[in-house]
Amino acid sequence: MGRFNIFFLTVLFILQGCYSVGHKSEEIPKNPTFVSYAAAVKPQDPYFWDFGQVKQNLVLEHEFTLKNNTDKTLNITGHNTSCGCTVSETAKKILAPGESTQVKVQFNSKGYKGKVQQFVYVNTDNQENPVLKFTIEAFVLD
Repeated sequence: MGRFNIFFLTVLFILQGCYSVGHKSEEIPKNPTFVSYAAAVKPQDPYFWDFGQVKQNLVLEHEFTLKNNTDKTLNITGHNTSCGCTVSETAKKILAPGESTQVKVQFNSKGYKGKVQQFVYVNTDNQENPVLKFTIEAFVLD
């Protein structure tokens, strides 16, 4: 082969590699599993938790960490949830500056099927951010 042909094939090979890196074709898995879009988008969000695939009739639990990042004492004044299937509680109701507590959340998957998203609202006396919203997600199987 001449030098031109080797050069042309080398360039063609490099261009093919660049194209395949930038344009991956999606393959459908043989045994598909649920992948949460929200989890992929917010993997580091401390106010979001994805349980993934779960069976019906389970009570799932997760503990979020709530940290007082202000320079004042933070009082937790209450909790609300988006559904009776979700309950929450905090270990401490008063947090000094820099102090943390756990927000324990339980979700009952009974009666659900498919993607479920529920919310926990923690009410505080912080005038700038009085309500903290925690999100849990699951894909409930039969």
